[in-house]
Amino acid sequence: MTTAAPAVWIGCLHCYNSGRLVGHWWPATEAGDVDLQAVHRGSGDDPVAEGCEEIWCLDIEGMPVTREMDPAEAARWGDLYTEVGPEMWPALCAWVRSGDYIEGGDGMPSVADFTEAFAGHWSSFQDYALELADGIGLLDGVPEDLQCYVDLTRWARDVEADYSTVDAPGGVYVFRNM
Repeated sequence: MTTAAPAVWIGCLHCYNSGRLVGHWWPATEAGDVDLQAVHRGSGDDPVAEGCEEIWCLDIEGMPVTREMDPAEAARWGDLYTEVGPEMWPALCAWVRSGDYIEGGDGMPSVADFTEAFAGHWSSFQDYALELADGIGLLDGVPEDLQCYVDLTRWARDVEADYSTVDAPGGVYVFRNM
């Protein structure tokens, strides 16, 4: 489960291809400001004399994706982290990993759609469905002595088709299918 703020190890591709690891870890929020000089700081190498031209995020942590990326994309993930905040970041990461997320125009997950889809963290989908039934007044108007004959477990199974769940610490994240 991703709980850490997103960070990237940005390295010099020329040095990497030459068998040397030259680079540093940065918060993803700062990745867009990293340049060749910053990557080579403390290495003793002169990037111009070495023929270095390109930097790349060769390792990542705290992100919902597991691939290398350029620093500009890492910065967009950092901006997304800032927008949703550290409390909601694990849920957004789970939504992205589920594959059911919606991309915005920039190719990143849409925060507005995430906010609309996210139904919270629950110990189980069944618990969510029972709270939903109460919240929508599913049994309103049904006499109390007949309510015990309504199979809410079956209703919850039927309703589950409209949702997706992702395992989370202590339960599941519930997302409305959009």
